[in-house]
Amino acid sequence: MTEGLLSIVIVSFNAREHLRRCLDGLFTHVADAFEVIVVDNASADGCADMVEGDFPRVRLLRNGRNTGFAAAANLGARSAAGDVVLYLNPDSELQEDPFSAPARYLRDNPDVGVFGVKLLDPDGTLQLSVRRFPGLEASLFNRYSLLTRVWPSNRWSRRYLMTDWRHDVVSDVDWVSGACLMTTRAVLDRAGYFDEAFFWGFEDVDFCQRVHRAGLRVVYWPLTSVVHAIGASARTAPSKAVIARHRGMWRYYRRYLSPNRAVDALVLAGIVGRCGMQVGLGGLRRGLQRRAQ
Repeated sequence: MTEGLLSIVIVSFNAREHLRRCLDGLFTHVADAFEVIVVDNASADGCADMVEGDFPRVRLLRNGRNTGFAAAANLGARSAAGDVVLYLNPDSELQEDPFSAPARYLRDNPDVGVFGVKLLDPDGTLQLSVRRFPGLEASLFNRYSLLTRVWPSNRWSRRYLMTDWRHDVVSDVDWVSGACLMTTRAVLDRAGYFDEAFFWGFEDVDFCQRVHRAGLRVVYWPLTSVVHAIGASARTAPSKAVIARHRGMWRYYRRYLSPNRAVDALVLAGIVGRCGMQVGLGGLRRGLQRRAQ
C-alpha cells in the first residue's frame, strides 16, 4: 500500500465514449498522485481496446464475462496500490479536481468510512445522490416509482430522497451513491468489500450500512462536484439492469428489514410485480420508439 496515493477504480460496460471523457477529465484535472484501474466487464463496444490504445497510464483488467459491478469493483480495489480508493462510474465527467481535497480529508479523519462529493446532472442541476436508508415505504416512494413521479412532494418520497434537505453543507448521512464513492484501504479491511451477491444495485447502500455498523461515519461533501449521466451502461441492457436492481432490493430487504415470513411474502410479491411491470413497460416503450424511427 502506498500512502498518499489515490486509487481510482472504474468498472466499464459498453460505455466507451463516456469512459473516454471520464479518463480525459481525470488526467486533466486531478492534481494529487493517483492511479486509475479500469475493470472492463466484457464490453462489446471496444471499450477495453480504447483504454489500452489511448490511455497507457491506465491499468486495464479485462473480465471474460460481465461479473456485475460489485465483483468487478472488488477486483479493481484489491489490485489497487493506494491508501485511498475511489469507485467512479465511467459516465462521470470532471470540470475541476473534485478528489484531491476529499482524499486528504479521509486520511486526516480515520473515523470517516465513506465520502461522497456532490453529483450533478449533465444540465448542471443537483443529482439526488445522498439518501436515508430505505424502509418498507421506499418500495413505493423511491426515485423510479410511479407515486414519486406523479406526486413528488409527498412526505415519504421527500424523506427517503432527501429533497427537502440542504445539499450545500458538509454533513453526516446514511449513504451516498456508489457512482462516486471514496473510502480507504483501512475501512475495506474493517467493514469488508462490496457484497458480490449484489450484481448491480444496492451494493452501495449495503456497504454504507456495514460502514455505519463498524462504528464509522459516512460524509457528504458538496464543496466539489462531478457531472454524472445516470445509467449509461444500464441503457445497453435495460431489462437485465431492471432485474438486477430488483434482485438487489430483495437481498437488501432480507438482510436489514425482514420482520417475518408473512411480510416477506408480500414484499417479494410486490418486488416481483414491480420488476415485471418495469420490464414490460420498458420493452413497450422501446418498441414504440423503434416504430417511430
